[in-house]
Amino acid sequence: MMNTGKMRSVRSILAASCVGLGLMAPMAAQSETLADALVGAYNNSGLLDQNRAVLRAADEDVAIAKSVLKPVLQWTGNLTKSYNQSVSGGTSTSTFPTGFRNSTNSLTTSVNLVASLLVYDFGASRYSIEAAKETVLATRETLVSAEQQILLRAVDAYMSVIQTQQLVSLRENNVRVLTQELRAARDRFEVGEVTRTDVSLAEAELAAARSNLAGAQGDFISAKAYYKVAVGTNPGRLSPPPRLPSLSNSIATAKALAVRQHPDILTVQHQVAAADLLVRSNESSLKPRVSLQGSYGLTETFSSEASSRSGSVGVQVGQTIYQGGALSAGVRKSQAQRDAQRGNLHVVAKDVERAVSDAYAGLASARAQIEASQRQVSAAQIAFDGIREEASLGARTTLEVLDAEQSLLDARSARVSAQSQLYVAAYSVLAATGQLTAQDLKLPVQIYDPSAYYNLVKDGPTKLSKEGKQLDRVLRALQKD
Repeated sequence: MMNTGKMRSVRSILAASCVGLGLMAPMAAQSETLADALVGAYNNSGLLDQNRAVLRAADEDVAIAKSVLKPVLQWTGNLTKSYNQSVSGGTSTSTFPTGFRNSTNSLTTSVNLVASLLVYDFGASRYSIEAAKETVLATRETLVSAEQQILLRAVDAYMSVIQTQQLVSLRENNVRVLTQELRAARDRFEVGEVTRTDVSLAEAELAAARSNLAGAQGDFISAKAYYKVAVGTNPGRLSPPPRLPSLSNSIATAKALAVRQHPDILTVQHQVAAADLLVRSNESSLKPRVSLQGSYGLTETFSSEASSRSGSVGVQVGQTIYQGGALSAGVRKSQAQRDAQRGNLHVVAKDVERAVSDAYAGLASARAQIEASQRQVSAAQIAFDGIREEASLGARTTLEVLDAEQSLLDARSARVSAQSQLYVAAYSVLAATGQLTAQDLKLPVQIYDPSAYYNLVKDGPTKLSKEGKQLDRVLRALQKD
């Protein structure tokens, strides 16, 4: 029979694992927190940098659209070498003798300055400008959507590291316990209490436990690599996650909030508005355009004192009557694109509502799994202790002890996984309702201002102006190697 000292040793290992493997156990003061991971993801994300650059490109489209209503000033310069040679054949009336050669060479330069200004085009340009502004607003919401994806992935990566680390600890503890079991089985075999079969069973279980430990260690390495991608740095010693975020208990309320403020819905709403404005712009393009035209020219001949200056100012009215059907096709195309965006708005709204339902379902499932796994762990612990005690008295076989140990391990693993899923599900609810942003979470970061660059470029500053030089400094600061 197994002596009392060995039983106490195994129980001490189990007790230590129960204390040390709790997800909410206190960690060192220097541990990284979930907030640290979210800050790192926000500051180091290449996806956010990419979408911010896309937004800056959309900002420039507003300046480009506005330029149509501003004066256009152009200049051209020409340098012309003229050469002319003639030979006289001689006639009775000719003043030049027969065979007389006459040649002229001249070098002429001219400079022309042309200015034009669109005066009226029935709102076509104005509609294009407003459409560009709506596109900017849509792109800003796309940036918010990308930010939510980045932060949710950081939460998932953080919890994955904690989960896999806890599972490694469980597997290591399982190997230690099964090692004790194998020693006990061999001791009992030596005194004839069990057969060689019991020893072989213990050896097989220990080998399987070591294999499972190697798999868990591989998962832990993979989770740390995922964390590096999601957060931008290698994980240190991670603290237990903080208290769950405050969430609405009403799914209907959460859906109503999501429909009002989710960035995916706001993106499509602005896209619908932009498409409608482009329809109006294309319809106005079928109408006449009124513009002012002005020009000034200077011509100078180097071989003589001849020179000329000319200038003109006028009003030009024009309209394209027929262009192979391209103008009408453009109107129909913009109408179809508007209808497509309207249909997409209904699709996105339904998807957002479904995402809210799925997030709440995942949250409820995780909570139920935690509650069930807690009861399972308690019951499995009692069963394991009882079977071990009975085995020491010869009333239970080695196989029953090993099965009880496996049941206890499965229960603890399920609890760890459920605790991880609970946090991911809670933050998924925030993402589904459009609340998973650095500003909503009050992260200690420099919040990116999407309007700052727009305010610099919306009026199309020239490169040599004060605003243009300030813009150059901003662009150099934004430059990525």
